[in-house]
Amino acid sequence: MTVRELIEAYNDAWNRQDLDTIASMHADGIVFENHTAGERVEGADAVRAHIGRIFESWPTLRFTTQALRTGDDFAVCEWTARAEKDGETLEWDGVDVFPLAGGKIVRKDVYSSSHAPRRTTAG
Repeated sequence: MTVRELIEAYNDAWNRQDLDTIASMHADGIVFENHTAGERVEGADAVRAHIGRIFESWPTLRFTTQALRTGDDFAVCEWTARAEKDGETLEWDGVDVFPLAGGKIVRKDVYSSSHAPRRTTAG
């Protein structure tokens, strides 16, 4: 599987909120750091639980890839997220940076505008 194929499959698993598939793509020592939210989680089990809590809080969360750039051992993915909350549709943009090793994701660094989402009426 190429780096591009790995990240495309990973992004698809996020949109399906498929924790098993997501976790299978992480290295044991993965670090998940959302720099915007000030969240840092280390280790496969802790990262899986953290992502599970994201899905519980945001069951309608979906991502659209805007651009995906890959190299031999990294990927950078620009995206737009959308979710419904309290009768509104929220939308924000972001970038994930993925260092890879041995065909697995060793870090996921998230930078986004989630602190100031665009808001529209859901429906």
